[in-house]
Amino acid sequence: MPSTLRRSLPVALLAQLLWLAAFVDGQQSPLPGSSSYIVPAGFPSSIFSSYYVAPAPTQEPQPAIFDAVLNLTYPLNLTNPKTIPTADNDPVFYPPAVANVSNATAAAFVNTAIAQIVEIVAGKGGISGNCSKCVAALSIGKVVAQVVPQSVPAALVALCEATKFASNSSCTTTYSAGSYGAIWTQILALADISGQDGLYICNSLSSTFCPAPTTIPYNATSLFPKPKPVNATAPAASGQRVKVLHLSDFHLDPRYYVSSEANCSSGLCCRTNVVNSAEPNGSILLPAPLYGAYKCDTPYDLGTAALEAIGPLAGVTGNESFAWTVYTGDLVSHDSQNQLSRAYVEYTETSVYSMFKKFIPGPVFPVLGNHDTNPEAIDGQHSLPGPLGQQFSWNYDHVSSLWQNNGWIDAAAADEAKLDYAAYSIKNQYGLRIITLNTDFWYKSNYFNFINTTDPNSSGLFTFLVQELQAAEDAGERVWILGHVLTGWDGSNPLDNPTDLFYQIVDRYSPHVIANIFFGHTHEDQVTIFYACNGTVQTASTALTAGWIGPSVTPLTNLNSGFRMYEVDTGSFDILNAYTWYADVSAFEALNTSASGPTFRFEYSTRDAYPIGWPADAPLNATYWHAVTEAMATNRTLIETFNTFQGKSSVKTPNCTNDACAAAKICYMRSGSAPLGRLCPQGYGSVQSAFNPPA
Repeated sequence: MPSTLRRSLPVALLAQLLWLAAFVDGQQSPLPGSSSYIVPAGFPSSIFSSYYVAPAPTQEPQPAIFDAVLNLTYPLNLTNPKTIPTADNDPVFYPPAVANVSNATAAAFVNTAIAQIVEIVAGKGGISGNCSKCVAALSIGKVVAQVVPQSVPAALVALCEATKFASNSSCTTTYSAGSYGAIWTQILALADISGQDGLYICNSLSSTFCPAPTTIPYNATSLFPKPKPVNATAPAASGQRVKVLHLSDFHLDPRYYVSSEANCSSGLCCRTNVVNSAEPNGSILLPAPLYGAYKCDTPYDLGTAALEAIGPLAGVTGNESFAWTVYTGDLVSHDSQNQLSRAYVEYTETSVYSMFKKFIPGPVFPVLGNHDTNPEAIDGQHSLPGPLGQQFSWNYDHVSSLWQNNGWIDAAAADEAKLDYAAYSIKNQYGLRIITLNTDFWYKSNYFNFINTTDPNSSGLFTFLVQELQAAEDAGERVWILGHVLTGWDGSNPLDNPTDLFYQIVDRYSPHVIANIFFGHTHEDQVTIFYACNGTVQTASTALTAGWIGPSVTPLTNLNSGFRMYEVDTGSFDILNAYTWYADVSAFEALNTSASGPTFRFEYSTRDAYPIGWPADAPLNATYWHAVTEAMATNRTLIETFNTFQGKSSVKTPNCTNDACAAAKICYMRSGSAPLGRLCPQGYGSVQSAFNPPA
């Protein structure tokens, strides 16, 4: 191909043309199925038994979703795009009060506390420095939370407004009892405010308050029942390959409204309650297409279109099925907290899993994402006192029963999931052990993680993981670990201490037990490498395990919609190749939806995208990915290719063409924990907006 033409083509199209040329020359293996698939026009209405609002070319359907676990049909007003709620009326939980005071005494107590905190913030309390002020204010808040806990949410709203910490509407949305106010009350009452916990809380409120605490060295050997076997080896490859589907971040939006504003100024777009502030008269600048837009979550029409396209593209048709599917979390749309509820989460879980059951042949092994709870991102440790330790059991009970009803996990795994935050361990029909985790327990936005921050295993999650890995090692089993929030990359999403501990666990049980690790969350197509010795030496010989971050179905934000399939050996359970497909969201606006739906097309083969001379029969393991990063260091084109695929070939993806961006991408790929990721150059982690390195 002439070099002038090569420079003028988009990377995604260039990759497809180069693949085709190489295939003709016999250098590439054939695709598993069709190279593209045009989704037929019209919604597949048979997937739901009844509708409040029928599917149509100009509107999203409103199916009547029956939940067999809860034995109810969800009402239309839960998802009606014209009646989006503005308050969450779910039950709230408070820590027990240490005193019994009258209403008048409580009011006076709270008013005094607010006045004291306002003085501290204003610098009138004799305390200097933002961090010291924040900790002092939290100390007063702790007393209030212990004495009059039910008064705290209203006090937080008042304090937020008085100090102009946020707009009045944001103060209410964030700190009212039904949002995060009751959660923060528990944290204030139970956290060690004067210690490490207080520093984490202040840093989470604003990085200008307190710097992020440094990682506390944790000796994980006490968790391990046995030392790592000398010269441990992984099982041999069988030579037999199966197809495994990886879906992530579906983010169904049942409140999506066709022709509403798709380019809104704030919030989740393609909704009736958002506008573009450049149009004060309320006119629509960009009408929401039937199949979605870059600032919107997945409408029903896009979700079913993606699911329809999977079989033909992956070559799984007729009576064929995937060996299994991994789903790495996040079902629920990105609503503000006042628009969410338990019922909305349960509705979405029921609806999306039912669609998976209809479209995806073979077992599906799901995990919870940070959006798959209420309040969003919040999961409390069972070690919290009294009923507080069970306040999220409603969700674990619900999803585990749905998974069992769909035939994806057995009764024993479902019972385990109910007890272990929806985490479970199960051996599939090929002999692979799949261990799933609730990664909210290392996510920075799960505020319960700010209680007892010096113990990264306060939830018991890592005890569960080690027990399952040790049992697998003893039985000679291979393991895939599934989670949602990734543990490293640029370090912007997870917390230091728990991800540092996870890294040590991966080191102990890799590469002979852990074959692969899978995450989602970022919506982007990424990979991360785990090395021996906590990543202190990063070479081909120390590379242990690869972490695959799956592309999202949702286009939010500025991404295309996509999914991936792996070719997996049934002996070693290594990945031999990976194929990724996408739909160009920028083309949705011009679609004649009465003629056809969107086109999903082949984006790339992982083995073929990075021509590093890798042996044809060698797995795409951590050693492979380290070799890719070494090649990237001398071949900038490979970094540009990776960057394009990170956004699923979106026209919105910024270019990565300078030395700083190139160095950052390689560093992110080699960072499997938050402490490692934060050592990398910052500002190049996400392709959803222009890169923003610090000045």
